[in-house]
Amino acid sequence: MNDIIQTIAVYAIPVIFAITLHEAAHGFVARMFGDPTAHQAGRISLNPARHIDPVGTLLVPVAILLASKLLGSPGLLFGWAKPVPVDFGRLRRPKQDMLWVALAGPAANLLMAILWAFSLRLLLESGLQESFWFEMAVAGVNVNLVLMALNLLPILPLDGGRILFSLLPNRLAWQYSKIEPYGLVIVVVLLVTDVLWLLMRPVLGLGTTIVQWFL
Repeated sequence: MNDIIQTIAVYAIPVIFAITLHEAAHGFVARMFGDPTAHQAGRISLNPARHIDPVGTLLVPVAILLASKLLGSPGLLFGWAKPVPVDFGRLRRPKQDMLWVALAGPAANLLMAILWAFSLRLLLESGLQESFWFEMAVAGVNVNLVLMALNLLPILPLDGGRILFSLLPNRLAWQYSKIEPYGLVIVVVLLVTDVLWLLMRPVLGLGTTIVQWFL
């Protein structure tokens, strides 16, 4: 029981900030490109309370951690916050600017992974590699890289799907958008068939390489 409580404590801050700052980044960049919807809703904030979804930010990650501990096998730790409202029609160039709004979330996760890596380096140099904070920093790197890789999958409504939609010619983009109602079902199927890890591996590898530059 103590191991489970310690695991939840180690992952709590990294998970909450990885998910909520991901969403805040979308709103911040949307405002830069002309859509103030998230700003008007008070969602461009570093306060996690404005973004936390009780199920996606708390219950689901905790359930995954508990299952991983009880089964003795690593699970794909993921979750979600309350979606930041973005009105793509209010962007100055809706289709083109969608790319930057979508990219902002994964970019925020990469930045957070780098910041956690800096923390790791400081802890290593201080001889604190056996500490609680060291474990938290490792969790911070891993959680953010996984969320970045997951969100960059080219499946709507994930960020990677928005990016691909923005890059496709108009006719292909609108045809591609028809899969969005089934996107989350596709992700779940990929998850239970263990294909999701294979698809995420290239981005995880690239992200790990980038983070290692800062260790």
